[in-house]
Amino acid sequence: MKGNSKRGYSLAFGSFGIKTLQEAWITGRQIEAARQAVTRYMKRDGQIWIRIFPDKPITKKPAEVRMGKGKGAPEGFVAPVSPGRIIIEAEGVPIAIAKEALRLAAQKLPVTTKFVVRNDYYE
Repeated sequence: MKGNSKRGYSLAFGSFGIKTLQEAWITGRQIEAARQAVTRYMKRDGQIWIRIFPDKPITKKPAEVRMGKGKGAPEGFVAPVSPGRIIIEAEGVPIAIAKEALRLAAQKLPVTTKFVVRNDYYE
């Protein structure tokens, strides 16, 4: 996952978003935890968009298994992200509420993020 994100690096739907500053694998559970944090803080006002999807299967062999004997069973799914990728977007709430909601979501993710605002946004 070398280099910056080649796609998904600008806001496409909402006025606010969080952008990753690191590369990482984000699991489906982490994405769901972030979604719940945003939805609860915004009290279901406004709208949110999840811009990543965990479609990469990750396998793992059972504990205490010898080398060889093939590949392990699928353990879960991850979404690989590169620096600059927009993870979550929000719209329809004041900037203060969006900033706090996305800060809470960022705490659930294994990467450092940055709050971004659309260029033509005005209050």
